[in-house]
Amino acid sequence: MLFFSLLIIISGVLAQDTAVQSLLPQISDQNQDSIRQDSVISTTGEEGIKKSLNKRDWNITVSKIFWSIILISLALLSIRYTTKILETLGERWAYLRLLIKRLIPIYRITTWTIVIYIVIAWIIAPPIETLIAVTASAGIAVGFASQDILKNIFGGIMIIFDRPFQVGDKIEIGNHYGEVVQIGLRTVRIVTPDDSMVSIPNSELVSQSVSNSNAGQFTCQVVAELFLPADIDLIQLRKITYRAAAVSRFVYLKKPIAVIIKNEIHQGRSLLKVRLKAYVQDLRNEFAFSSEMTELVIKNLLHKGLVTPESLASVGAA
Repeated sequence: MLFFSLLIIISGVLAQDTAVQSLLPQISDQNQDSIRQDSVISTTGEEGIKKSLNKRDWNITVSKIFWSIILISLALLSIRYTTKILETLGERWAYLRLLIKRLIPIYRITTWTIVIYIVIAWIIAPPIETLIAVTASAGIAVGFASQDILKNIFGGIMIIFDRPFQVGDKIEIGNHYGEVVQIGLRTVRIVTPDDSMVSIPNSELVSQSVSNSNAGQFTCQVVAELFLPADIDLIQLRKITYRAAAVSRFVYLKKPIAVIIKNEIHQGRSLLKVRLKAYVQDLRNEFAFSSEMTELVIKNLLHKGLVTPESLASVGAA
């Protein structure tokens, strides 16, 4: 019994040793995998630490502020002097005036967009997380603090891309009529016939009806109105009015000239309202042409004896 018991013990030990030896490669492989994982974790941890350190190391330095101010100042000077040069060329080359002036707002917006991108992306170069956080915070603050300014800015962008009118056009909005001389991000500036500069917020231009006299063309239709006695010779009146427009140095003869005569009642008196409609070669001659038509027609009517100073005075009194 003792022998058999010893034999069983020895065989069990041998079997245990064999099992242990068979498990050794597996244990070694597991140890190697754990070592690799530890090394990967340590490497990843080091990279994360480096990234976090890099994020912590970013800040706004005096050098970044200095170069940002320099770049913005250069952009401001460039826009100002380039705009003056383009305006001078536009006035000198009349046939290119509208084209050159329409390029000015596009040039201004494009330049500022490029400058802002360079300052943020290249000079300041904040981490994307910081940029998103700052942009969101600034957007919320600006949105609450300057809603009207943002409306005007978006209105200016819509005007530039939708183009209901352009620089050089004659527009009428509300009580204001004049030539568009500048389309900005906040306002549109027009020059009235009295040579007054009027600034209109872009939000008003987007939300109201705007009348465009020439729609991007050099030519512009002009209407001259006259009130005359009802007993005048209509055939002679039509000839004199038409001829006055046809011989004008301002008229554009490739487009039609129309003379419209209507009968109207003013203070119980019957009067003739004459509307002379013609196109001028340059829209800037609109008021010069209208004044010239009034002078020539009245002068010729008096010369032909079709009206008298007394009849014209009575018409004016009516």
